Amino acid sequence: MDMILWNNQLMKREPIVDIEDRGYQFGDGVYEVIAIYNGKLFLFDEHMERLERSAKEIQLTLPCSASELKQKVIELVDRNKLQDGVVYLQISRGVATRWHAYPDKETESVLVAYTIEEKTMTEEEDHGAKAILTPDIRWLRCDIKTLNLLPNAMAKQKAIEAGAVEAILHREDNVTEASSSNVFIVKNNKVLTHPANNLILNGITRQKVIELCGELNLSVQTEIYTVQDLLEADEVFITATKLDVVPIIEVDDHPIGEGIPGRITKKIVHAFRQLRAQ
Repeated sequence: MDMILWNNQLMKREPIVDIEDRGYQFGDGVYEVIAIYNGKLFLFDEHMERLERSAKEIQLTLPCSASELKQKVIELVDRNKLQDGVVYLQISRGVATRWHAYPDKETESVLVAYTIEEKTMTEEEDHGAKAILTPDIRWLRCDIKTLNLLPNAMAKQKAIEAGAVEAILHREDNVTEASSSNVFIVKNNKVLTHPANNLILNGITRQKVIELCGELNLSVQTEIYTVQDLLEADEVFITATKLDVVPIIEVDDHPIGEGIPGRITKKIVHAFRQLRAQ
């Protein structure tokens, strides 16, 4: 049986969630998903920095130092001998009598982490995938990676029922991101993506792709664009942990560009593949 990290110890997976854990009752906590390629944690430091930021934004104290947590996660991956997949890591505010306000500072946060075997989406990278559009009904602090994911799950379910890989979200006419990924469009050889403000999660893969675009001498602009801009784009692609970079060739039965992965997207996919193989 796979081992999990529970607070400060590795142990066998068992039903150990307290009924008054605030993560269970309020979604009061934060999380990260970290990709593993060839047994190595990918962009590990960046994920841990974002975890610390998310915790700070909701006034949540980590159960240990970031360096201690990193060492425990490394040990977890080694013990489970995972080569290709992800680590899911979450921290809730802890167990306290149910009350909306935060409990006193003596309440200890609860940490859990475990590994999941998961293959890379190489077929979608090569051939592209379909997406749908749906209104963005989430709260106004999407920059915090919290456990409150019901609107995201609802959007993803719509996509699955429509035979699509992702649901692209929009607030009124402006595209924000997708249910579990960031969205980029390409128009006239320029790459555009929504600014990293409170309306999107500043994805770790998103940040790395922007960096790769600079190395590839591709023009990148972080600016707001509309649903119409998306539908009229030459290329569209999405980015996320383990999903990496996937071309979107159709949105709501509307072909994007020529209906095949575009030249610039393929260049970015190739560069990202080289990065994760290092």
